[in-house]
Amino acid sequence: MTDRDGIFAGDDPFVLAQAWLDAASQTEPNDPNAMSLATVDSAGLPNCRIVLLKGIEPDGFVFFTNYDSQKGQEIAATGQAALNLHWKTLGRQIRVRGQIAKVPAAVSDEYYATRPLGSRIGAWASKQSQPLKTKNDLVTAVSQAGAVHGENPKRPLHWGGYKVVPSQIEFWANGEFRLHDRFNWHRTRISDDWSIQRLNP
Repeated sequence: MTDRDGIFAGDDPFVLAQAWLDAASQTEPNDPNAMSLATVDSAGLPNCRIVLLKGIEPDGFVFFTNYDSQKGQEIAATGQAALNLHWKTLGRQIRVRGQIAKVPAAVSDEYYATRPLGSRIGAWASKQSQPLKTKNDLVTAVSQAGAVHGENPKRPLHWGGYKVVPSQIEFWANGEFRLHDRFNWHRTRISDDWSIQRLNP
C-alpha cells in the first residue's frame, strides 16, 4: 500500500498523466506538451531531444516524427525509449520508460491532415538528421516539394507516429527542502497489473 492522495490519487496512470498535462496547459507559457525523448544508438550512447506529445491513450504516449531520422533509426534498432515531461510552473514531472512502436498508418494519416500546410510540405522536404549544406538548400527543397505535392499533400511514408507503451511511469512533485514526492508505477509485462511504490527523493 502507498500513502498516495491529492495530485497522486488514482488507479490509472494514463488518466493521472492526462490530468497533470491538463493542469500544465493552464500554467505553462509555452508547449506544455513538450517532452524529452531518449533513445540509444548502436554503440550504446544515449541521445535525447525535445518532441511534442500529441496524445495520451489508454495504453501509451503518442508523438509524431520522421521515421528516417536518427531517433527513428535508433527506435527501429532497439524498440525501446524513455520520455520526460517537466513543468516548472507546477513543480512536477513524469518519467516514462518502455516499448515503442509505430502507430497504425491510418492514425498517422489522420494527424498529418490536421497539420498546417507548411508543416506537411516540410515533412516532404526535410531529410531530417542528414547533413545540410546551407539553409537556402532547405528553402529550395520546401519550394520544390510544395510545387510537386500541392495544397493537399499525402503523408510521406517516412513520416508518422510512435506510441510508447510503458513498463514504468514515475510521477514526481517538488517538495520543500528537496523532500520531493515520487511514486513509481511499474510492471514486468504489459499484461501485468501495475505495482506502485513510493521512492526516496
